[in-house]
Amino acid sequence: MTEERLIIPRKTNNKFFLMIAIGVVLLIAGILLMALGGGAEHGEGHGEAAAAGHEAASWSKRLFMNLWLNNVYFTGISLVGVFFVAVQYVAYAGWSVLIKRIPEALGYFLPIGALVMIVVFLFGNHDIFHWTHEYLYDVNDPRYDPIISGKAGYLNFWFFLIRMVAFFALWILFFNWLRRLSINEDLHGGTSFYHKSITVSAMFLVVFGVSSSMAAWDWVLSIDTHWFSTMFGWYVFASWFVSGLAAITLTVIILKQNGYLKMVNANHLHDLGKFVFAFSIFWTYIWFSQFMLIWYANIPEESIYFLDRLDPHYKWIFFVNLLINFVFPFLVLMTRDAKRQMIMLKIVTIAILVGHWLDFYLMMMPGTMRGDAGIGFIEIGTTLIFLGVFLIAFTKGLTKASLVPANHPFLEESIHHHV
Repeated sequence: MTEERLIIPRKTNNKFFLMIAIGVVLLIAGILLMALGGGAEHGEGHGEAAAAGHEAASWSKRLFMNLWLNNVYFTGISLVGVFFVAVQYVAYAGWSVLIKRIPEALGYFLPIGALVMIVVFLFGNHDIFHWTHEYLYDVNDPRYDPIISGKAGYLNFWFFLIRMVAFFALWILFFNWLRRLSINEDLHGGTSFYHKSITVSAMFLVVFGVSSSMAAWDWVLSIDTHWFSTMFGWYVFASWFVSGLAAITLTVIILKQNGYLKMVNANHLHDLGKFVFAFSIFWTYIWFSQFMLIWYANIPEESIYFLDRLDPHYKWIFFVNLLINFVFPFLVLMTRDAKRQMIMLKIVTIAILVGHWLDFYLMMMPGTMRGDAGIGFIEIGTTLIFLGVFLIAFTKGLTKASLVPANHPFLEESIHHHV
């Protein structure tokens, strides 16, 4: 089977660097507006901050929150790439062989995500996590918090940092292991690498199941330290997984439109479309299950989470989140034909990627920024920087091996896949 190598044109790479440059300019502009404007990038938030009895958030706090938000979001997409590959191996799936190299390459962002997350946590932990303040654990301090103090065994600086490093170390280890086996299979053939990949994938899925849930508690849930939900690990996983599937599907379409992945046909797109459709519904199921139980019980310490997100400042995002992540993909991808059309899938996947960024925004910002958050230059700038860096790492990963895994034992099955 002939190789199919991706060549990234200089013009495309320049676009990624331009994206980063525009992001930096917008970020600096946003910081200057906040610094000169005394705390709010576009004048909003002061009244609400005063009414709530807290100071308007500083530009540094907003910057750290945006760095954290984007890093969690893009790290999740990267991790889902490895998870998707592992699931295909364990399920003995044949249909996905022709597109396997795309989720594989997503993992190349993981080392960058690890570095950014450790640095942001070391320098911005007080801005992101309320529980990192020492006075909360001092019984003699008037600001002592018995609830947060009771969680000190799990929520403490060093244990949090150790968990973070351990998660990334394991994820990067398994990503490199699976990638190496995949490349060796291309070079040497035979079925031994395939069988090893199944064993490694099974181990990774166990690690992923534990670590992804704990990462969701640590990196997102602990922002709202008093609040907890037993469904939250599933909720973050669902959001990550749909975003990852959308990224994989969109990349397949873009590569196909540029003359690559010649053997990928409407049947493969149909399967990817079914995944995106199904897991958009799964995300909504988790969202509704969590919301409905809290709304029905109406216990103050539980319902405060949603009251914060139904505040006038966030209300529009709350409803747009549901429209863009459930109603839109559900209605558009309902028919068989829609799942087989590149233009339909392209529109839906772009919408989902934007929608789940908003989902993570809604998970994080109300717990830290309160009424001082907004979607302005700082948010757009930071996101463009991360997107540019992510695309450079991802596309570079795609160029490192043939887009067609030439010696995969199920390659023929994938070529003749029909649904």
